[in-house]
Amino acid sequence: MNAHIISVGTANPGVGHDQEWLLDRLNPKDERTARLFRGGRIKHRYLALPLADDGSILAESQGQLLEKHKKVGVEIGIAALKAALDSAGLNPDQLDFLCCVSSTGFLTPGLSALIAREMGLRTGCRRLDVVGMGCHAGLNGLNAVSSAIDANSAELGALLCIEVCSAAYVVDGSVRTAVVNSLFGDGAAAAVLGPESQATAGRHPRILSFRTIMIPDTLDAMRYDWDDEAGKFSFFLDRAIPDKIGENVGPVVKALLADNGIAQSDIAHWHVHGGGKRVIERIEQALGLDDHDLRHSWNVIENYGNVSSGSSLFALESLDQEQVVRPGDYGLMITMGPGCTIETALIQW
Repeated sequence: MNAHIISVGTANPGVGHDQEWLLDRLNPKDERTARLFRGGRIKHRYLALPLADDGSILAESQGQLLEKHKKVGVEIGIAALKAALDSAGLNPDQLDFLCCVSSTGFLTPGLSALIAREMGLRTGCRRLDVVGMGCHAGLNGLNAVSSAIDANSAELGALLCIEVCSAAYVVDGSVRTAVVNSLFGDGAAAAVLGPESQATAGRHPRILSFRTIMIPDTLDAMRYDWDDEAGKFSFFLDRAIPDKIGENVGPVVKALLADNGIAQSDIAHWHVHGGGKRVIERIEQALGLDDHDLRHSWNVIENYGNVSSGSSLFALESLDQEQVVRPGDYGLMITMGPGCTIETALIQW
């Protein structure tokens, strides 16, 4: 493959909130809810929540939630994409391809069209909206953009993950919704991709290959479907998800490494979707990794929560800020989401 990741940019809405502040407002202080909020290593998150004068969260109808997905999604999407373009020294009208990924609302026309208009992308810029694939969709979108560059149909492309998770919140005090409300945060992450001619050796990683695995017997373990009682769409996360991911991540990683003739010990940098404390711990156990190996995933979950499809790009940005990468280093990206699906990608600087 010829595509390189030229730059990454991220954005969040408004002002962030401490986890304890969110616990006070999102759910009653019963023992089970408190354990969910305090036991996940999340310290801080960004959420676009409408607040009353007394600081309480105002109720939102499904229509208002969809409008928030659109308004906030466009705002943070533009901010993230602009940050990535500015970092690469590029203008929006230089993009040939834009792929927008989201699972927190449905729009027609989609986010890609709205953002293309607002940012002044060329009318000939090709677009793709990936909707409803969940937390693993960032790598699905990365695959699509890199494939467009490899096919020489795009000189410069961008992946834009936009997740306004607060637009999918139901605040009813139940344990089902508390699991979600204790975990997810709002955020957007963008990656600009280009061919080798646009890349700097040792600075911009090349995408080598992808591998995926779907676990059919867990199809209902992660859902975003209609809740009759709440009169809204609602997320559902099964408690068995971390264990299922732990059981299946090893084989797909092993296959990806075998495809490229390298060993796991050759991987210098890990960019794992921060799906939650138990998910990260199960991946560490399954692959023989430690907190230092997945420090960027822990950094994301602690300071942003689970930002869904953008999490691995937030982790990649965290690595970039460390400035420890050396030419020739391998990196491995892992995401997981509804399906239950695990996506992987191998990159090299």
